[in-house]
Amino acid sequence: MQYKNLGRSGLKVSQLSYGAWVSFGNQLDVKEAKALLQCCRDHGVNFFDNAEVYANGRAEEIMGQAIRELGWKRSDLVVSTKIFWGGPGPNDKGLSRKHIVEGTKASLKRLDMDYIDIVKFVNFWLVGVSGNCCRPDISTPIEETVRAMNYVIDQGWAFYWGTSEWSAQQITEAWGIAERLDLMGPVVEQPEYNLLSRHKVESEYLPLYQNYGLGLTTWSPLASGVLTGKYSKGTIPPDSRFALENYKNLASRSLVDDVLKKVNGLKPIADELGVPLPQLAIAWCAANPNVSSVITGATKESQIQENMKAIDVIPLLTPAVMEKIEAVVQSKPKRPDSFR
Repeated sequence: MQYKNLGRSGLKVSQLSYGAWVSFGNQLDVKEAKALLQCCRDHGVNFFDNAEVYANGRAEEIMGQAIRELGWKRSDLVVSTKIFWGGPGPNDKGLSRKHIVEGTKASLKRLDMDYIDIVKFVNFWLVGVSGNCCRPDISTPIEETVRAMNYVIDQGWAFYWGTSEWSAQQITEAWGIAERLDLMGPVVEQPEYNLLSRHKVESEYLPLYQNYGLGLTTWSPLASGVLTGKYSKGTIPPDSRFALENYKNLASRSLVDDVLKKVNGLKPIADELGVPLPQLAIAWCAANPNVSSVITGATKESQIQENMKAIDVIPLLTPAVMEKIEAVVQSKPKRPDSFR
């Protein structure tokens, strides 16, 4: 496993990491979680991602209990969680000072930890139900969020803070406020990034890497499993994510002819390299120098073992191979004029 600095910070995270979205609390309980987490550690993973909304908080409870029972040294781990959607009450959601403080303390209690390494703030985002709604918490000024997060850090409840699915404009505004007030700005953004979803990482965020040293912990490298090739025939395996009730709408939007054609076109490239398609897709994400860590998901140890082999595929992605991939997916976003 390789370890990269999280953007310009001194924090080192494993190039591949593991996230609890979907699996913990929905498909897996503590016993299964322990086996998966141990498998990740055996492969050098030190970064684990969670959120207060995952399984309504149960994912954090499972991860915390599993880590405690495994007896791991806390300082060996980098744990992140995300705040926005904490419950049904009017102040149980959003990025107000009240919810940031109370939500962070509630996450710490569920995780049974003294601190969280990274707390990220999400745009209004109904995970697994409607996808990214592409609008921020318009009821809370960003200055309130920046001040509240620095309070959380000053209390020792978190070491760093970041964002998830924020726009470049919002991140720039947050950094401007932080610099004006001599506070810590967001060191990391967590966007979706894969061969089918590239605009933010490869176009919109370009100025942020240089201006603020923004790091990325990207999610969905396999596009919710589409890039594994298991849906190529248009059928949905009963044990897959798209078979879950909450993901049927996402399945109908994702499994379209154009996308399946691209996936089928990638298979010969993977075959030529002698690697499975999922490893090719994960390695492609990790090869981007602006990506600090690629968050993977899995419900079986065998899936983790296969995903982790993507590290060995990165050196195989020569310029010629990358051109072949580009010719198939044709998803490269247009670069801003100032970065051409």
